[in-house]
Amino acid sequence: MDWYAVLLGLVVLERVAELVLSKRHAAWALGQGGVEHGRGHYPPMVLLHSALLLGAFGEAWLGDRPFLPWLGWPMLAVVVAAQALRWWCIASLGRQWNTRVIVVPGLPLVSRGPYRLLRHPNYVAVVAEGIALPLVHTSWVTALVFTVLNAWLLTVRIRSEDAALATVR
Repeated sequence: MDWYAVLLGLVVLERVAELVLSKRHAAWALGQGGVEHGRGHYPPMVLLHSALLLGAFGEAWLGDRPFLPWLGWPMLAVVVAAQALRWWCIASLGRQWNTRVIVVPGLPLVSRGPYRLLRHPNYVAVVAEGIALPLVHTSWVTALVFTVLNAWLLTVRIRSEDAALATVR
């Protein structure tokens, strides 16, 4: 369990790094005349992603969930792959990436990196991590609840993002 707490702690640190970078990129985008869309879904998204981390730890600890190697090791590999995809997305979007939906008029849609293959590759990483991170230590209730709530939230987010991007074409 100790190593799982360390893993979750590393994910928290990664999220803090994302938020610092996101804030910097959002300030740049707004300074370039960017317009934020879909503010209403952002607080629930932050809450849900925070709950994922707390739920995964709490369920593993309070529920005395075992580490099952046949499940945990493959799920850890998925978590690492999701992080790699997330940072590939961030690098591909450059200053256009942030955790909010901010569109800078006049900038073209990014079509490099994973964006040449998928329209919303970062959300593939979010879905994969949301399932895999809790399952590393058999927190299946957290994985299930997060997945259901995240599916609803992602439909809202993607609609908002697509509508925002349509305004710059």
